[in-house]
Amino acid sequence: MLNFNHLSERLNKVIKNLTGQGRLTEANVEDTLRDIRIALLEADVALPVAKAFIDQIKTKAIGKEVMESLKPGEVLIKLVHDELVATMGEYNEALHLKTQSPAVILMAGLQGSGKTTTVAKLARWLKQSQKKSVLVASADIYRPAAIDQLATLAKQVEVEFYPSDASQDPIHIAHGAIQTAKNKVIDIVILDTAGRLHIDEEMMTEIKRLHAAIHPIETLFVVDSMTGQDAANTAKAFNDALPLTGVVLTKTDGDARGGAALSIRHITGKPIKFIGVGEKMDALEPFYPDRIASRILGMGDIVSLVEEAERNLDKSKAEKLAKKIKKGKSFDFEDFRDQLKQIYNMGGVMGIMSKLPGMNQIPQHVKSQLNDKRLVEIEAIINSMTPKERRFPDLIKNSQKRRIALGSGTSIQAINQLLKQFLQMQKMMKKISKKGGIMKLMRGMQGKFPFGGGMPPDTLF
Repeated sequence: MLNFNHLSERLNKVIKNLTGQGRLTEANVEDTLRDIRIALLEADVALPVAKAFIDQIKTKAIGKEVMESLKPGEVLIKLVHDELVATMGEYNEALHLKTQSPAVILMAGLQGSGKTTTVAKLARWLKQSQKKSVLVASADIYRPAAIDQLATLAKQVEVEFYPSDASQDPIHIAHGAIQTAKNKVIDIVILDTAGRLHIDEEMMTEIKRLHAAIHPIETLFVVDSMTGQDAANTAKAFNDALPLTGVVLTKTDGDARGGAALSIRHITGKPIKFIGVGEKMDALEPFYPDRIASRILGMGDIVSLVEEAERNLDKSKAEKLAKKIKKGKSFDFEDFRDQLKQIYNMGGVMGIMSKLPGMNQIPQHVKSQLNDKRLVEIEAIINSMTPKERRFPDLIKNSQKRRIALGSGTSIQAINQLLKQFLQMQKMMKKISKKGGIMKLMRGMQGKFPFGGGMPPDTLF
């Protein structure tokens, strides 16, 4: 899950203070912009970026139309949203792969940035989303463990791996990988390179030599978002030495404050093309500035949620369930268990919730209850039921509850709570089937939430 909580909470608090005021005045614009500037700096946004951000909003906010607006809070949200988008790059810049096969992607970055894992994630994304054949290779001759790691990950994501070892020259490895891809008619080669713990002349000389030898179509810089302002400064140092074509921002699901995402484009002039949003191999997303801006301001990201559902939901099972409910048959625990697996595939409860509008308006104590540990507990309870009990929950009486609680390592109270919630879910599934299914329901949510609007609380539970 993408984590911009710190920045999101601060910006929303600032803007909320404006909503009760009838008009924008130069005085309250100044106060609000000062608070936004503090929020940006606390989120580790680089000082020149924060300054440019505020200057742009100030110019627009003092304009006649904005000053005479009857809803200053909404106007300012729109201005902040648009400036976030502009700062991060306006739109998603796709990989440029239109070249004679194989297209070569060179990955650069410091040690510990998640570079090798990102190589495998990107290979998987290209294979799954773009239907490309991919070969990965490691030119990191200083860390044999990195070569072994990439070999393991390549097997995991089911792409070709070109073997290399520490005795070889990185250029020799690169040429060998490219020739192998040509021989096997493979579309794309992704080359992992050596990282260091810091930027040094030797490292830069080697990677410049490698770049000049293979002329990659894409040169991506992988950087850890947890390093905040340093991420942008490191990206600039690499960009000064190499003709970078884009950036991959990793570990955005951690305690990153969001500053790197806002600073990198401004400082380097290079687009963020992907973000790493978790440890799993499918946790890599193309970077869409407008969607990220909406998430930061609590407007949700229904477009990404629908796309994720299209990718990960098992359509045959969904159709089978829809037909079953249409025939008047009840939604049972077997169906519920299938739905839990679909939730895991879409990034878990918080992965889904983070993309829903109004999430930043939900109290923290409520958010803390919306976690995947509860899903694990529920699955353990369902697995402890007999097949007959899963199909006919009404059969579950006190003696069965004791057995299920013992088998799942939970309590009778937890079983009762689940049965009560399950009854509510059965009713909800009947409503959803009448409205044309969950996908139709989600598509219908697109565009329904105005700036500053959120989901009604009763739709979240």
